[in-house]
Amino acid sequence: MKRARIAFEGRVHQAREDNGRVRLADGRHVAESEVVWLPPVTPGTILALGLNYADHAAEIASSAPKEPMVFLKGANTLVGHRAFTPRPADATNMHYECELTVVIGRPARRVARADAYDYIAGYTVANDYAVRNYLEGFYRPNFRIKSRDNGTPMGPWLADTAEIPNPMDLRLTTRVNGETTQQGTTRDMIFDVPFLIEYFSSFMTLRPGDVILTGTPKGTVNVMPGDEVVTEIEGIGALHNTIVARTP
Repeated sequence: MKRARIAFEGRVHQAREDNGRVRLADGRHVAESEVVWLPPVTPGTILALGLNYADHAAEIASSAPKEPMVFLKGANTLVGHRAFTPRPADATNMHYECELTVVIGRPARRVARADAYDYIAGYTVANDYAVRNYLEGFYRPNFRIKSRDNGTPMGPWLADTAEIPNPMDLRLTTRVNGETTQQGTTRDMIFDVPFLIEYFSSFMTLRPGDVILTGTPKGTVNVMPGDEVVTEIEGIGALHNTIVARTP
């Protein structure tokens, strides 16, 4: 099943995908354009991976990490499907990052890699924008790049684990104004999903609703106000987003 959170008629609703349509819990069908899409989960801790694909590391002239390069994100960064993301006036290179996002389903502490999938509630799509010229020193990615308001669209759907039997064999595609600019596969992750759950749970308890953004492959290009960006992951869905100029 694929589920979503939407705002409709002044209320937040749980919805699900029904043969390409949006179905509310009361059985009504609504058009995708009639609702305001929210991130499909209300996250607890947001863990994100930098440079988790070797080809992307090479693309930005960086070495592939020897252990996970992890940073935290605030809930302020998240917006839903069909939302708007501002581009700062002083940005010289702002690019999208199509990322498989793992949602934790039950408390996980000291989980063995072989058991990792038992702790996952499902998967969604995130587009974790980066303003590359904000990069400072050796720390990648820095706080100002990855903690911007509305800088991480997420959704539209949360696909449960039955929908995605093998998250390590999914195609990732990004299109800008209808043109394909990024293609990759989760097979090329440096640190795969089971490894990451084992790694994080070795020193912290993962809680239901915690999310892990697993990085992006090569193919990131600069986007400008007015650009329509679609980040899509096979079997999960296509996340639409529009870039706008940041107002003072």
